[in-house]
Amino acid sequence: MESYPHVFQYPYSVAENMPFGMKGKWNEEFFNNNNPIVLELGCGRAEYTLGLARLHPDCNYIAVDIKGARMWTGAKQSLQEGLRNVAFLRTNIEIIDRFFAPGEVSEIWLTFPDPQMKKVTKRLTSTDFLNRYRRFMKDEGEIHLKTDSNFLFTYTRLLVELNMLPLKAMTNDLYHSGMADEELSIRTYYEQQWLDRGIDIKYISFGLPLEGDLQEPDVEIELDDYRSYNRSKRSSLQTAK
Repeated sequence: MESYPHVFQYPYSVAENMPFGMKGKWNEEFFNNNNPIVLELGCGRAEYTLGLARLHPDCNYIAVDIKGARMWTGAKQSLQEGLRNVAFLRTNIEIIDRFFAPGEVSEIWLTFPDPQMKKVTKRLTSTDFLNRYRRFMKDEGEIHLKTDSNFLFTYTRLLVELNMLPLKAMTNDLYHSGMADEELSIRTYYEQQWLDRGIDIKYISFGLPLEGDLQEPDVEIELDDYRSYNRSKRSSLQTAK
């Protein structure tokens, strides 16, 4: 990974003590164009980033994750394919706002993140994270969530409704909704596992205005009742808010 020209490794321990020179200069110094920048947060093997990059050569994509072993798969594949509109940032998503300047990012994709049913501040669609995204997204920039989790989908829907955020698309059964176009039909390794288990895929996208206070939905949400790979059994959790 250290030898790859399109991989930037700044985990929390490094980012604390070293400024990131690419901030505000991704288009100018790396991509060498003025195309929109799109992030995939928690990219895993980056199947979604690569799929989007193939479909949209007129956009720039940056895959973000802290787990280098997974990210390596996508980084290697993008080099082999010669994809010039892809970069990889290995860092903690909690400090994602340190790497981009105001207005630098147009869209964010969240593909099958951990629903974090125990702690609201860890959910990637929580007000904590949305406020982080505001620091570097364009006004009304789009957030995409694709998930197996009915809990996270319901939580995000309620948050969007409560804060009157501009809803762009929503379905609780993507592949039977007629909405699964080329973008939404890109399947990650984990998504295919959910589908093989008969679990419906949910999708919601919404605009994120830069102004206005955001509030958390104060409601109990039914917990997911199945065991997720590498996670504890969800139905045993006690706190949903």
